[in-house]
Amino acid sequence: MSLARATRSELTKQFTTSQWWVLALVLIVYVGSTAGGLAAVFGAVSSGAMPDSGTTTPSIPAEILPPIIYSLATAVGYIFPLLIGTLVVTGEFRHKTLTPTFLATPRRGVALTGKAISGILMGLLYAAVAVVSTVGPGAGILALFDIDTQLGDPDIWAMLGRIVLAFVLWVLIGIGIGTLVRNQVAAVVGVIVFTQFLEPILRTVAGFVDGVSEAARFLPGATSDALVGASLYTSLGGATGGATAEPLEWWIGGLVLLAYAVVLLVLGYLVSWRRDVS
Repeated sequence: MSLARATRSELTKQFTTSQWWVLALVLIVYVGSTAGGLAAVFGAVSSGAMPDSGTTTPSIPAEILPPIIYSLATAVGYIFPLLIGTLVVTGEFRHKTLTPTFLATPRRGVALTGKAISGILMGLLYAAVAVVSTVGPGAGILALFDIDTQLGDPDIWAMLGRIVLAFVLWVLIGIGIGTLVRNQVAAVVGVIVFTQFLEPILRTVAGFVDGVSEAARFLPGATSDALVGASLYTSLGGATGGATAEPLEWWIGGLVLLAYAVVLLVLGYLVSWRRDVS
């Protein structure tokens, strides 16, 4: 089977189940409500509608609020493309559909490349959903507080483009993880534990321990934030006095995130993908 047919086959697998639209719906609700809620809180504080004295809500300058709100698409939503990529592969192991996949595409490198290309297309789709879900309510609520939405600023659109790139890279990382860790439960639990617990803890500790903050800049979530160029996490860290290191340049963050994807995909192919399947 050619690469084009392998890719088309992978896309057919994804869109013939309810998994893709269920995850998209959860993504819309999750990042949309987060963007809308935080835009309301920070917008009220920055505009003076809610005095920040006597509250624990950090006051963020109005001019940096739009990029922070829009970047929530990746800052809190990157778990979705990561899970999508992981499920694309582990679902085949779990439901034992990988055998007919390999029978149809005996060249396993072509089969994995087809998954990667389909993953890129899925990443583009989910990135569009995430951007609309954050920019829509975020910009609308900021405008209610007379805060410039900056949607006419080319830098904002460049940032949105980098959000799309980050989503694609996270899907590829997920495919690499799914290829390396065949058990779906173990892979999904590992992804959730690391992204939602371990890395946030490490990044928080890094802000208060000398020397650790430099290394923390190269954690996957930190490099994703650097690629996008804005993050609620780093902004709140600065507002609360955390001694966070200077973020990586956006292009360095992108290269490091790409390196994560490439290493995981290569390891997955060498260690697991070429093994026999039942």
